[in-house]
Amino acid sequence: MSLLKALSVAALLCSPEPKFRVIAFFTGKQDQAHISFLQEAHKWFPEQAARYGFSYDTTSNWDNLNAEFLSRYQVVVFLDTRPEAPAQRAAFQKYMEGGGAWMGFHFAAFALTPSAYPQNWDWYHDTFLGAGQYKSNTWRPTTAVLRVEDRKHPATQHLPETFTSSPSEWYRWEKDLRQNPDIDILLSIDSTSFPLGTGPKPHEIWHSGYYPVVWTNRKYRMIYMNMGHNDIDYEHKFDLTNRTLSSTLNNPIQDRLIIDGLLWLGSR
Repeated sequence: MSLLKALSVAALLCSPEPKFRVIAFFTGKQDQAHISFLQEAHKWFPEQAARYGFSYDTTSNWDNLNAEFLSRYQVVVFLDTRPEAPAQRAAFQKYMEGGGAWMGFHFAAFALTPSAYPQNWDWYHDTFLGAGQYKSNTWRPTTAVLRVEDRKHPATQHLPETFTSSPSEWYRWEKDLRQNPDIDILLSIDSTSFPLGTGPKPHEIWHSGYYPVVWTNRKYRMIYMNMGHNDIDYEHKFDLTNRTLSSTLNNPIQDRLIIDGLLWLGSR
């Protein structure tokens, strides 16, 4: 055996086993704001994996949502969409009910009937997420002051009482998560954020109300985060530049929330 090969084998044998393994599913075919977030995530998550000692893989093949493939991973991430095929959905539900862990961002929770993503998966939207259908959103993407509702959860214990988020498009949901005993709301939009949004349509600017943006379901090892929609130069979108005007993963406090949430999901 050559010296170089011997050194390579020795390095491999000495490499520490990752604390846990993460697989992130993504689509990345629609909405430049979501694609911009994906581009950030594809760089940021591997950096965090190297720093915190877990492994991070990605796939755009949703058929990988099957028992054999998922058995290799302790945490599943949905970066921008949800599975559509019945077999994929059944495999994911079985994975979660069997003790798997999940983190979802922004559009991963979206459902609206009628639309290209109708509410046709009751377990996921009503039971697992608890939010039901999408009802409305703020526009355009903007920062918000977020309030930590549960200071004792591992994902939030290092956060201040309030902080300013990265810009995002914020969603309102069909169901009041406060009325669901299975849901633990971790963060909501603080009232100092109002008015939230700049329009131009009046209904896209929120002036009052209660809006959860990060929560968990106590019956599963999961966490949903409404962040994940960067601001894009929409006014000049027809020149095909789609210039990104903001980022999601550049906010130290929000980044702490995401990584602490992921470390909690990966812990056993």
